[in-house]
Amino acid sequence: MPADLYEKTLRYEKLLAAALEKAVPSSIEASHMRAVAEDYRTMADSYHKDGLHFLKQEDYVNALASFSYGHAWLDAGAKLGVFDVDDDVLFTI
Repeated sequence: MPADLYEKTLRYEKLLAAALEKAVPSSIEASHMRAVAEDYRTMADSYHKDGLHFLKQEDYVNALASFSYGHAWLDAGAKLGVFDVDDDVLFTI
């Protein structure tokens, strides 16, 4: 296994974990957009958990894909405006 795949996988896991910490729903609690934000966070969290499972199994390709998909859900939510984020390193804002 190339060392760069392993290192990249660990880096993406850290990025997703940090993004999960910073992705705070921005909409009114009872609104439809709040439900969207919660769905996006749930998807991102699920992909993070899947990635950790694959990492434990030493399946670095699927772990990296899971971390990337998870981050994409949060990034899409940030772009849509359902998350209140100000970090232009972790998110495309």
